[in-house]
Order: sequence, then C-alpha cells, then structure tokens
Amino acid sequence: MDQIKTGRLIRQLRTAMGLTQKQLAESICVSDKAVSKWECGCGCPDVSLLTALAEFFGTDINTLLNGEIDKNETEKGNMKKMRFYVCKECGNIITSTSDATVTCCGNKLNALEMKKADESQQLNIEDIGGEWYITTDHEMTKEHYISFVAYVSDSSMMIFRQYPEWGMNINLPMYRSGRIVWYCNKCGLMYQDIRPKR
Repeated sequence: MDQIKTGRLIRQLRTAMGLTQKQLAESICVSDKAVSKWECGCGCPDVSLLTALAEFFGTDINTLLNGEIDKNETEKGNMKKMRFYVCKECGNIITSTSDATVTCCGNKLNALEMKKADESQQLNIEDIGGEWYITTDHEMTKEHYISFVAYVSDSSMMIFRQYPEWGMNINLPMYRSGRIVWYCNKCGLMYQDIRPKR
C-alpha cells in the first residue's frame, strides 16, 4: 500500500461525497485526526478498517490499496462485445459490457475467452416460423454439460439457464441477426452467428 496514494484517494472519495473529515471519521468510528493523517499520507488505515471504508465509499479494498480508480473507456453500445464470467464454485453467471473486476465465492473471475464454434460444435438452430428453435447433440450429463445459452444482439441480451441431464429446447423470438453464445463446463465459451434466411 502506498499511503500517499491511498490517502489522496480517500480525500478524493470523501470530498466527492461532500463530507468533512469529521463526518467520515464518525461514520467508521475513528477520530478525525486519523482521517487527517491518512489524507496527508502520514499514516494509513488499519487493515481492520479497510472493509468498512470500502463499503462506505462503494468501492473495493483493492482500489483503496492501489490508491487509484481504474476507469473503463466508455462502451459504445456493442453488446456483441459482452464479457461473460462463470464461478466454478457456485455456477453464478455474471456479464459486463466492458472490462470489470469480478469476484464470486471469494475468487477473482476472469472473463471467459470466446471461441467460434466449428461445424461439429454448433448448436442446431431451426427457423420455425417467426422463432428460432435451438437444440443440441452436446452431452448434458452431470460431468459434461452446457450451463447457459445467451442470445446477444447489438442492443440486447437474453440468457437461458441450462441444467445437467435436461435436454436443451429453447424457443427464441426471431430478430434480424445476432450471436448465440453458450458455455460448456469442459469446452469453454463458444459462439455462432445467426441471421434469418431471406
């Protein structure tokens, strides 16, 4: 921890909330002199206070320790650049439209790398008169299965949760074009592009 950078960040976050040092100190049960020392870079918060400080400012402990806020470039609205994260512990599915720091069950998650499915891996997608009907020949056992399928277009996304030992039968309203993305617990994140036949 660089106490000067951390102190500068605490001051920045405090003033952005329109608080005095005394108000911040009262909120986390320390003296205003302690807050003043942190902000001047003459000391740093005790480890036991980092969680309370992070929660108070609506940030995370790593941001406080690093002493800076990493800002993403503004995403220009292309949902096809969606990032998917899957927790190996609980199966939680998390998405973001740009880079994010994501944790679940105490583990930091990395965005899954998306691979284009080859012909043998693709899902079966059939036009049934205004809807796409999606099925698969992929295994759906407890050991090897697809856990979710998502339809992603330029402006929207739908996720369909899948379960081991269930057959995949998804009806999806037909849109002009999009991308089907799915996650297999062994093969990883795959995609194929779809568009209605003219």
